[in-house]
Amino acid sequence: MSLKSNVELMADYNQWMNQSLYSAASSLNTAELNQDRGAFFGSIMATLNHILVGDTIWLKRFACHPSRLTSLEYVRALNPPSSLDVILHTEFASLLTARKAMDALVIEFADELTEEVLTSSFTYTNTKGDLYTKNFGHLIQHFFNHQTHHRGQVSTLLYQAGVNIGMTDLLVRIPDV
Repeated sequence: MSLKSNVELMADYNQWMNQSLYSAASSLNTAELNQDRGAFFGSIMATLNHILVGDTIWLKRFACHPSRLTSLEYVRALNPPSSLDVILHTEFASLLTARKAMDALVIEFADELTEEVLTSSFTYTNTKGDLYTKNFGHLIQHFFNHQTHHRGQVSTLLYQAGVNIGMTDLLVRIPDV
């Protein structure tokens, strides 16, 4: 398996899981979505916003890669989130629209990557201003892992609210050979 095929699989899984998660969340009303449930970011809405914040931060970093991937033009124009817990969208419908746009961008990003880009070194600054140089492919792996981690939190919050999101296994998205 190549790094590129792994990134493409994860981009597909990301989009599929977000569709499932948002479909399940849409069965709750605004008060239920914003109810503090004791999770790290409090509510379902706040956690969904955090995932989008994390995606924005990382994709804005990735947009500075020397390869200047054209798929990331959209995020280059976005303002950086002011904090990890900022609420970008207070309305579920606008959050869903932003999520769909971001997921489509992630698919394009994965398609545009090459093995050469994935194995390159990448220097970035974190939100505290610390400078790091790491393998670009590994950073992309972290990007997908971050999403999965927080989607797991949301799926638990939904389950506790009486909403079952169904199958969540990556295995479902792995093609047969």
